[in-house]
Amino acid sequence: MSASAPFLSESERERYSWQMTVPGVGEAGQLRLKSSTVLVSRCGGVGGCAAQQLAAAGVGRIILLHGGELTPSDLNRQILMNSGALGTPRAECAAARLREINPEIVILTVAEHPNGENTARLAGEADLIISAAPLFEERHALHRAAAERGIPCVEAAMYGMEGYVTVVHPPQTARYEDWVPEKPEWWTRRFPVFGAVAGTIGSLAAVEAVKILTGIGDPLHNRLLAFDFLTGHVRQVRIPGPQDSDPS
Repeated sequence: MSASAPFLSESERERYSWQMTVPGVGEAGQLRLKSSTVLVSRCGGVGGCAAQQLAAAGVGRIILLHGGELTPSDLNRQILMNSGALGTPRAECAAARLREINPEIVILTVAEHPNGENTARLAGEADLIISAAPLFEERHALHRAAAERGIPCVEAAMYGMEGYVTVVHPPQTARYEDWVPEKPEWWTRRFPVFGAVAGTIGSLAAVEAVKILTGIGDPLHNRLLAFDFLTGHVRQVRIPGPQDSDPS
């Protein structure tokens, strides 16, 4: 793990007392969270909610990779932002809120959008990546960096009233580029989004991160949870893994 976590303070034991009673977590699991570093990009509707839940859970170090300045149209879904911060860097606004939620953890910011250079550099400091960027080229950069580093990448996305979550961690799973080789033709930069949908998917991404970092449960390897919030339907879709490739 990336951060140092020799022990839990009394205040930390009290803060995390309820979640440490989850079977398999205990103090050892909480120490694993405290000693972990997670890279979240971006930290908007999906990533911001994931970062909020990880901060509350006590992940010791969170890196926020998110460029640009806050605009009014961000505020329907980006729960780490506030109206008083309009025109200021989004990453700094998000970091300030996370520090309010949990002053005992470390929040680092990089006020850039993900690209090949910064994702490769920051993945070297992380134990896990949460991919929540709105552009497919940014997601590909995050997944390539995770694969090169050999760390898991929680893939979380939504569009309108639909969303999905999975975990990509080659060679245990297929590579992201194997099942999403390029941007779909229907994709547009400005897409329909309710904050409640984005927040639900972000929370599920945080659940997967907590499972991986503490070692409890089964990560969504080669499985994708797909949600249709209009109908209330949830499907588990199998993603072909390395074992399904043609040996010829």
